[in-house]
Amino acid sequence: MASAAGLSPLKDRALPVTSSPALATTPRPALGLRIALVAIALAAIAVPLAVVQIAGPPAAAPVLAEISRPKRVVPKAELPEVEPVRLAALSMDDARTFNAAIPFSTDPNPAARPLILDAGAEDFGRAVDCLAAATWYEAGDDPVGQRAVAQVVLNRMRHPAFPKSVCGVVFQGQERRTGCQFTFTCDGAMRRTPAPATWGRAQTIARQALTGSVFAKVGHSTHYHTDWVVPYWSSSLDKVAEVNTHLFFRWTGWWGTPPAFRRGYAGAEPVVAKMAALSPFHSSTEVALVGVVDPAAMLDPDTIPESAVPKPVAAGGDNFHVVLDKALGADAFAALAIRTCGERPYCKFLGWTDRTKVPAVGAALTPAQIEAMSFSYLRDKEQGFGKALWNCGEFKRPSPIQCMRRTPVSAAAAPAPVPSATPEVLSGVRRKAAPAPTPSPTAAIN
Repeated sequence: MASAAGLSPLKDRALPVTSSPALATTPRPALGLRIALVAIALAAIAVPLAVVQIAGPPAAAPVLAEISRPKRVVPKAELPEVEPVRLAALSMDDARTFNAAIPFSTDPNPAARPLILDAGAEDFGRAVDCLAAATWYEAGDDPVGQRAVAQVVLNRMRHPAFPKSVCGVVFQGQERRTGCQFTFTCDGAMRRTPAPATWGRAQTIARQALTGSVFAKVGHSTHYHTDWVVPYWSSSLDKVAEVNTHLFFRWTGWWGTPPAFRRGYAGAEPVVAKMAALSPFHSSTEVALVGVVDPAAMLDPDTIPESAVPKPVAAGGDNFHVVLDKALGADAFAALAIRTCGERPYCKFLGWTDRTKVPAVGAALTPAQIEAMSFSYLRDKEQGFGKALWNCGEFKRPSPIQCMRRTPVSAAAAPAPVPSATPEVLSGVRRKAAPAPTPSPTAAIN
């Protein structure tokens, strides 16, 4: 439009009248020739403009400067930051050119250790389906790409910068569009479901990864992206592998080496509502314990009066050591714990029916106190899980996965106190931490 406006006065303007004999006797160009010249001038301006408009503007120098960040080696004493997914505004060709210019690391790229997921049947089923979803939505029906994605998920689960469960890793940040680590969890992609045969193949690959299969090529990678996009973190990490159109990265320095990947599994998996259409293990309501508790025996946490809520061990703290009333009923202990924890993102509720076993304020738990514990509840929203367990020697439960793992006190054991959040005490069934929007007898624990 700008070029046409600039040319219209030239096309319509009459030639100036002059009294110069030379000019007066000079023959004027024919009308057809003048029209042809104007058309050529218009084309000389309009064609380049059209090319620019179709191709789009070139990549801005500030964008390239921002994504060309130098590598920062995070000290061992400082946990590396997990950045949200944010892509540079580059065309596909510019992104591929930029990615190709990032050299592969020349440092060793050892394979990850095999992982055998130590979980109950329900948690293992949830882990398999979360991992299968990640592989299918990220890599399609490509077994090589799926194995690579699965390895990255397991690498993250072992790294202290990420959640300690498979589903926690896959659905990290799902609640906000700009915070999800795997974009399919927050961009609506899960409205599209795989065919049964395709889903079965993804589940098989996920199950293999959780029972010792290792995809060695990606090593200890914790990040990846397709070669036609550029996340803002890409040039600051070590590029270690290429699988089809995906590039794989690990943190620089100590945080990308095998010793950094030594964190244990949480022992439980969150129930993810978005997985309900794909997985029966995720379709249970938030009545916790995956439906193995009798809903009729449950107590609505909101019905517990404030006067009955115990105080934390320390003022404003997140730990509670509580004397439990057997008359309340074992199923009501979980409701009391949830009511006590309130909106705390992290909360540890430990209860005893024998008041003589409750630790003194400020004292660490002893092995004898752990052995005598009647009930425990642990919530950690950041890691994406909640767990409620009973002392099944004191209270019979409908499923062994609700039972604490017992660690008998040995007379030869050292008398030193042990931490109160030992995996032996707080391993087992996972519960969601947040209360359901409409409390009811069948949604009392979440």
